[in-house]
Amino acid sequence: MTFFSHKNILFILILLAFSTTLFWWFYNPVSDFQKSLPGMDNRPDSSSLTKEVVKIGEKFEKYEEFSSNLTGKWTRFRGADFDNQNKETVKLIDKFPENGAKILWKHKLGEGHSAPVIYNGKVYILDYEETKKSDALRCFSLIDGKEIWKRSYKNHVKRNHGMSRTTPAITDSFIVTLGPKGHAMCSNPHNGDLLWGIDLVKEFKSEIPFWYTGQCPIIENNIAIFAPSGTSLLIGVDCKTGNVIWKTPNPDNFKMSHSSIMPMFLGGRKMYVYAAVGGIIGVAADGDNVGEILWSLKDFAPSVVAPSPLVLENGKIFMTAGYGAGSILFKLKANGNKFTVSILQDFKPKDGLASEQQTPIFYKGFIFGILPKDAGALRNQFVCCKQSDVENLLWTSGKEYRFGLGPYIIADDKFFILNDDGMLTIAKLSTSSFQVLDQAQVLEGHDAWAPLAIANGKMVLRDSKTMICIDIEKK
Repeated sequence: MTFFSHKNILFILILLAFSTTLFWWFYNPVSDFQKSLPGMDNRPDSSSLTKEVVKIGEKFEKYEEFSSNLTGKWTRFRGADFDNQNKETVKLIDKFPENGAKILWKHKLGEGHSAPVIYNGKVYILDYEETKKSDALRCFSLIDGKEIWKRSYKNHVKRNHGMSRTTPAITDSFIVTLGPKGHAMCSNPHNGDLLWGIDLVKEFKSEIPFWYTGQCPIIENNIAIFAPSGTSLLIGVDCKTGNVIWKTPNPDNFKMSHSSIMPMFLGGRKMYVYAAVGGIIGVAADGDNVGEILWSLKDFAPSVVAPSPLVLENGKIFMTAGYGAGSILFKLKANGNKFTVSILQDFKPKDGLASEQQTPIFYKGFIFGILPKDAGALRNQFVCCKQSDVENLLWTSGKEYRFGLGPYIIADDKFFILNDDGMLTIAKLSTSSFQVLDQAQVLEGHDAWAPLAIANGKMVLRDSKTMICIDIEKK
C-alpha cells in the first residue's frame, strides 16, 4: 500500500524547507548570551559584602616558640623601596641543582594569590582558610616552615578565581593586612596580639572590586595608608591606636581598584599616587595639607586596574592595565604648590609596553615587564624598553619564553621570573638582550600569580593553593 504520492512528498519537502528558512531567519542563537565583562565569571553578590558581621581578629592560635638571628627583610608589596628589587648582598644561584630547586618546605593554602612578607626569619601571609571560612594572618619560620601562630576571623568569601589577593606591610612593631572584603587589621608581628581592625565597607562605604580587594597596604612613619575609595579616597591610620588621622575627599566618586598606592617625591613634596577606577590621583603625604588632592588625571580610566603606578624619574609616571586598556606615560610638573599633568604617550597593548596584572620594574632608566595576552604576537613575553619611550621595545624574550600573568623580581643582578604553571626562570639582568641562565619546575599547581619575596637567600613563592620556600643562595 502506498501512503504518499510523489506530489505529497514534494509538498512536504517544500513545507519543511520553508519552515526551516523561517526558523533560521527569525531565530537568534545568542539571545540568551550576556556580554563578557571582567569579574562577571562567578562574581559574588555585592549585597553579601555588607550583611555579615565580621569580628576582625577574633581568634588566635599559637603553635611554636620561635627565635632566629636572621635579619633579612621583605617588608611589603614590591619591597622596602617599592621597586621590586632585592638589594641584599647575598649571592644567589645562576643555575639550579641537577635534581631541581632545593625546596626547604611547603604548605597548603586556601585558593588565592596573596603574597608573603619576610621579617627577621619569619614569613607572614594573609591566607583564606576555606574550610573555616576565615581570613587568617599566618606566621611561619623561614628556615623550616613551622607555623608559629595564626590570627583569624570569620569572613564568608565565595570563590572567584581564588579569594586572597594582598600582601601585608610589616615593621618592627606592626603588621597590617587587608582582607578580600576590605577588612583592615593591625597586629603585633612578634606575638600576634591584635591591635585594631577597620571594616572599610562599613566605615567608608567602599565598593569591593570584581575579584575582591587587591590593594596592598603600606606603613610609613607608623601610619598605615589605605584607599577605601568610598566616602574617603585615601586614609591614614595611626598604627598604635587605630585612629584615622587624615582623610582624602572623593569629589569625583572614584572607586576602589586592584591597584596599590605608591609614594612619589617631586618639587620638594612627597605624595601618594593611586590609580582608582575613574582616574589617577596624587595626594599630599606630608605637610599641613596631608591628605589633600594635589592633582588628578581622568584620561586613563579603565574599568579594571591591577598594576600599580610605576614612578619613574623627572616627574614621569607609567600606568598600564589589562583588557585592552593599554598604557599611558605622563609627566608631572611642579609650580609652587600646584602640579600640572601632561600626557607623553598613550597607546594600546599591541603598540608598546603594557601589562594586565603585574607592575613592571624600573631599573636604571629601563622598564621591564610581561606583555598581556592581547599584545598580539608578543603576548606574555618578557620585554624591555627605555623610560623615555615606552612604545619602542628594545628586546623581547621570544616566543619560546612566555610567562602568562606570572610575577618577576630583580635580585643579585638577575631576573627571577615565574610563569603561570610554576616554572621558575633565572635570566641575566641586561638592557641589551634576554638571556636565560636556567629554568626549573618549582610548583606543580596553576595560576602562580602572587608576587615573589626574597630574604636571606631564600625565596618564598606560591601558586593558587601551595606556598613553598626554596634556597637560592649560592654556596
